[in-house]
Amino acid sequence: MENGGGEIKWRFGGENEKITKAGKITIRGILDILKCSLDSNDDRTVIPLGHGDPSAFPSFRTSEVAEDAIVDAVRSANFNSYSPTVGILPARRAIAEHLSRDLPYELSPDDVFLTIGCTQAVEVALTVLARPGANILLPRPGFPYYEARASFNNLEYRHFDLLPDKGWEVDLDAVEALADENTVAMVIINPGNPCGNVFSYQHLKKVAETARRLGILVIADEVYDHLTFGSNPFVPMGVFGSIVPVLTLGSISKRWIVPGWRLGWLVTSDPNGVLKKTKIVQSIMGCLNISCDPATFIQGAIPHILENTKADFFNKIISLLRQSADICYEEIKEINCITCPHKPEGSMFVMVKLDTSPLEDITDDMDFCIKLAQEESVIVLPGTAVGLKNWLRITFAIEPSTLKNGFERMKMFCQRHAKQ
Repeated sequence: MENGGGEIKWRFGGENEKITKAGKITIRGILDILKCSLDSNDDRTVIPLGHGDPSAFPSFRTSEVAEDAIVDAVRSANFNSYSPTVGILPARRAIAEHLSRDLPYELSPDDVFLTIGCTQAVEVALTVLARPGANILLPRPGFPYYEARASFNNLEYRHFDLLPDKGWEVDLDAVEALADENTVAMVIINPGNPCGNVFSYQHLKKVAETARRLGILVIADEVYDHLTFGSNPFVPMGVFGSIVPVLTLGSISKRWIVPGWRLGWLVTSDPNGVLKKTKIVQSIMGCLNISCDPATFIQGAIPHILENTKADFFNKIISLLRQSADICYEEIKEINCITCPHKPEGSMFVMVKLDTSPLEDITDDMDFCIKLAQEESVIVLPGTAVGLKNWLRITFAIEPSTLKNGFERMKMFCQRHAKQ
């Protein structure tokens, strides 16, 4: 039935403010602004120090074992059907066995839920926890996708600080002060994005004990698991699952350098079964019933990837990251308007403090990054994007020579804008 004569009045349209608001709280959104600031007449290669994806660089190519596993899975024709909601059993079993190596108890395949990268694992965790009046505690600085998803799900979020003078440890006093009867969970990211820190066993135990006192669960984002090269080894939060229930989020994206393959997991690290008793597991399955699944041929390849990737591949990646982190830390010392409070020990990032006072016409971190992109074709993420104004997040997960070139351009930029 037409809705009257003359001009048609469409009954759809208008901005969805919830989506727009959530979409602005993302690293991608900020990076798009910076990319639009690039000078199209600058024929130099753009140096991407703002996004943690080293897969474009030859030194960071994934293992042949992983590539062969994908090819074999496709050619087998065994993985062309729809996947079960939670993921295919051989993949879940392989991930349970893989993660159990670092735990004092054995995970079951039923503890593992496959997701489209760690991003979907975040979505599922926050969707399941959202209820009227609930709030969640998030780290500052942190990964802004948590804020975006919480906002989209009408889940209030409150920030606790990570302390730069203490190696970016969690301010546990702040956690206790922020929590109330409506707090459902706290998030930790270890190894750290954006800080490059790695939490010690002792500190993680204190986090678990704090969460237990508050009656909240811990969401442990461990997408950078085992990518460590400092004094602290990687310790999974699930080690403390008998103290507090843990939702462990992870993927093959970072350790295998394949973020585009989009295979992740949400794991209930909960030997006491609290998450089953409280129906969280049931809600996770319900949420997955109304969402998409990771590609089945990648699920089919996972057992072979996890079992057969050799240690020398991981050692090579760690060595590259260590080398690049060292270059990054030393180069920062040569630029008088930025300082690094803590040398990175893991992941692919470092946070540095920006001092605008020595600079002539730079107002804040966003202004710094826009003009750096315009003038030097170097993209660095402003700290505002991860919760800290007048800081910068720099990724060092690129070729060492390209990293050095990026810092040379940054030095020239700062010298050009220095007050006379």
